[in-house]
Amino acid sequence: MSQPEKQIKKGILLTVLLVGCFLSVLNQTILNVALPDLMKEFEIAATTVQWLSTGFMLVNGILVPVTAFLMKRFTTRQLFISSMCLLLIGTFVNAIAPGFEFLLTGRLIQAAGAGIIMPLLMMVVLSVFPAEGRGTAMGTIGLAIIFAPAIGPVLSGFVIEHYSWRWLFIGMLPLVAIIILLALKFLVNVSETSKAKLDTISVILSTIGFGGILFGLSSAGDKGWGSAEVLIYLGLGIIFLILFCWRQMTSADPLLNLQVFKDKMFTLTSIILTLNTMVMYADMILLPLYLQTSRGFSVLDTGLLLLPGALINALMSPITGRLFDKFGAKPLALIGLCLATYATWEVTHLSDTTSFTYLMVRTIILRIGFSFLTMPINTAGLNALPKNLNAHGSAATNTVRQLAGAIGTALVVTILTTRTKSHAVELMESGHVMSQAQLLKEASILGTNDAYFFMVILGVVTFLFTVFMPNKKAGEEQSNVVGGEKLKTSTE
Repeated sequence: MSQPEKQIKKGILLTVLLVGCFLSVLNQTILNVALPDLMKEFEIAATTVQWLSTGFMLVNGILVPVTAFLMKRFTTRQLFISSMCLLLIGTFVNAIAPGFEFLLTGRLIQAAGAGIIMPLLMMVVLSVFPAEGRGTAMGTIGLAIIFAPAIGPVLSGFVIEHYSWRWLFIGMLPLVAIIILLALKFLVNVSETSKAKLDTISVILSTIGFGGILFGLSSAGDKGWGSAEVLIYLGLGIIFLILFCWRQMTSADPLLNLQVFKDKMFTLTSIILTLNTMVMYADMILLPLYLQTSRGFSVLDTGLLLLPGALINALMSPITGRLFDKFGAKPLALIGLCLATYATWEVTHLSDTTSFTYLMVRTIILRIGFSFLTMPINTAGLNALPKNLNAHGSAATNTVRQLAGAIGTALVVTILTTRTKSHAVELMESGHVMSQAQLLKEASILGTNDAYFFMVILGVVTFLFTVFMPNKKAGEEQSNVVGGEKLKTSTE
């Protein structure tokens, strides 16, 4: 049973959930700047090591739709503690991993826990805060969530430079254990439970569908876009995704209620979030690879370069939350996209002399742009839905974000790998006299520029979608009773 709203101590409830969410996001992003080092230690290619990130997001993306069922079947307290226990087990496996396979397994177990937390946190916010106050609440959440990747690269760089990457996980173990103890003491339930049944077939369809697409995109870097294996994986992924969507539309009790996409506002914000997340996660992978493999910066240097932008992003989140409550999402998103797209364009002409300061300032501009985008757009989409679809809307939003991040990462690494090979051939045929190391370095930088140019295109497309998004201030979305009642009827 849920607690009456007057008995819910919002501060304690949100603090416990936020710290758990913070640790989940920190675990997701903490290895990003360590990937070049892990490539050397395990003697693997970029297309393989990136699975530590894409695999995490894939499991997240597959599990997030299941959270709509889980939030109906289990209490807030049960779900949060279970997710933290999975995070604890995965972190332990990572800490003792003897090889890449075990490390990847631990990451997937971590992801199984982390995938539950974000939609659970959003559902709690939607349950205990009125629509006109959610922008500020979401901004506070954004502060905690964005602060994790802000300190993650610096923390990772310091630990790897002075100790071992294993200490990233050894140090995490007591923190996760403490959160479990706090949850056992302070966490209360805010939702009603029911005897919901899990649609196993939908889980299988989504797993094969998203997994096939990601595996196909990742394999294209090594095997080529015309490879039969790549085309088969992509084809199977698309077929199973279509079957998954068809099943959701025709089921009386769908795993992920796609009726939420009948709302224009929710659909547009989901598309914008998808494209923006692809750019955001791709940059988090691409920039460290460039800095460390092409420029020779240390992991700590990389973390210090990323830190100011990430901190400003975190500090801006509560501010943009309040601005959202006052002005709505559209003007904020347009400002954010202009800044983010400009910052992405500024790294389409990188060289082996691009300065540290230049890259730091560019990253600050990019992160300010993201602060105007992510939480306002997310909140606007969820506010557009009636209360009975909050769980499904939250699950759909987080599914979109996680899978977009995974696909964006896989796609940009594939573009980087493919274009690097092409540039290496072109440089050899051009007759320039250079050593093999110089040739590979130059080809890698040119490949990075091509990958960033692709991200600029995504930014422009996102801007066009945002132009057509209606602008509604907080509280106005849920006054649209007609659309809400139509959606409600379809789920009863």
